[in-house]
Amino acid sequence: MSAGDIEADWLNEHGVPFIQYPFSIDGTEYRDDCRPETKQFIYQKMRSGSAVNTAAISPMEYTQFFEQLMETGKNVIYTDMSRALSSSIQNVEVVAEEIREKYPNQKFYFLDSFCATGGLKLFLKQLVKRKEEGMSFEDVIAWGEEHKLEYIHRFMVDDLQWLRRGGRLSNGAAFAGTLLAIKPQIYVANDGKLVAFEKVHGRKKCIKKLVESMEKDLADYSADDREDCEKVIGMIKETYPQLSNAEFTITDLGPTICAHVGPDFLAIIYHGTKRVM
Repeated sequence: MSAGDIEADWLNEHGVPFIQYPFSIDGTEYRDDCRPETKQFIYQKMRSGSAVNTAAISPMEYTQFFEQLMETGKNVIYTDMSRALSSSIQNVEVVAEEIREKYPNQKFYFLDSFCATGGLKLFLKQLVKRKEEGMSFEDVIAWGEEHKLEYIHRFMVDDLQWLRRGGRLSNGAAFAGTLLAIKPQIYVANDGKLVAFEKVHGRKKCIKKLVESMEKDLADYSADDREDCEKVIGMIKETYPQLSNAEFTITDLGPTICAHVGPDFLAIIYHGTKRVM
């Protein structure tokens, strides 16, 4: 589940196995290993004009990965990005049934997160935290199913050509949007699909609108452009004083997501109440 853009060091430290999504650059295949070197590599390649493509994980790869987990004798919860964003998840569901039949004395549960990138990262870390605190297998699942839609994703895509290449935008719309400096604001809906909820002219205005839109679903408790990210954090703290002491983390996109949105993509992802565009 490298689509969560979680650091490999954190995953290893907490004993969380993960399967690596494949991607290719100019015909050469690589793996999304969740390491910063890989992220910087793909940003450089994309900016230099290289063609980047992603692919689904095959049923055979899932079978091998899940069987290795089941051979430990433990029960397994597997979560990943929303099925609405990747055809790989269909393969997960098929293989999951086979795994349950082969290991009838163990439990295997697929938890569709309806999240992606940083939202999946926040969600997974909460699942792991509860497991490490001693919560039972069933209670971790119940908590996940109850709270997964509280993770809010608000995106800004800087260059519409990346959405066009991924088939998520027509050639004409991409050309017109680029010409007019239109920045679509994108939201992950309850079904895990990407929804464009507003179009804004210019990057600065779009960032401001993203921050303002957080008011709709921010809970009431206290991209690779680092400069923009730091500015956004300052804007959020100024706009929402209750978050002045909150923990903020800047996360770089991995190849699995970056290939579809471009290296100058920016997102604000946080724990909220419920998803409201």
